[in-house]
Amino acid sequence: MFRDRQQAAERLADALAPLRGTHPLVLAIPRGAVPIGAVLAQRLAGDLDLVLVRKLHAPGSPEFAVGAVDEAGWTYVAPHAAAVGATAAYLEEQKEDQLQELARRRQLYTPGRGPADAAGRVVIVVDDGLATGATMVAALHAVRERGPARLVCAVPVASPDAVRLVGKYCDEVVCLAAPAGFAAVGQFYASFPQLEDDEVIALLAAARPSPPSAP
Repeated sequence: MFRDRQQAAERLADALAPLRGTHPLVLAIPRGAVPIGAVLAQRLAGDLDLVLVRKLHAPGSPEFAVGAVDEAGWTYVAPHAAAVGATAAYLEEQKEDQLQELARRRQLYTPGRGPADAAGRVVIVVDDGLATGATMVAALHAVRERGPARLVCAVPVASPDAVRLVGKYCDEVVCLAAPAGFAAVGQFYASFPQLEDDEVIALLAAARPSPPSAP
C-alpha cells in the first residue's frame, strides 16, 4: 500500500491539508512515526515534537500490545490483557520497565526540556500505523491532559478496531486506510525499517527553527 514512510507521510499530509494555516503542533510517537511527523510539520507549517509512550507487551509476545503507559504513569490496559496471561503483577512489572525506558528517551531526545506546550493549539498525534491502538490511546490521553484546542489522531493505516478505539480519545481520526484482515503495520509498507535513536535526534534537530542571526 505504501512504498515507505515518506510516501505514507506525503499522502497523510494531503489528507490533513485543511489544517495548514493553524500552525499545528505535530507530536510523533518514537521511533517509527518521527519521519512521518517531520513531513507533516513541514507540509502543514507546524512544529514537530514527540509524545513519549510505551507499549505494554503480552507475555512472550513483544509485538502484541496489552496496554500502554505514558510518561506520567497513566496506564491503559486492553480488554484482552487477562485472556493472554497479563496478570496485574505482570502489568505492573511491564509498566515500571517501560517508565524507565521513557525516562531514558526523554533525556536522550529532548535533554533539558519536557514536552512541548500543547495548550490552546491544534495538535496532531501521529504514528506509522495502529494495530491494537493501545499506544495511541496513551498518547492521546497524555496530550488531552495538556489542554489542546483540537486533538487529531493521524495515521496512514490502522485496524478497524483500533480506529474505533482511538476515536473515543480525540476530536478527529484521520486514517488513510483501515483494511479488513489487518495483521501488522509492516504488512502495508514495502520498506519498513526500524529507526535508531540517532535518526530520531537528527530529525528533531532538522525540524528545529534556526536561531536568528546576529545583527
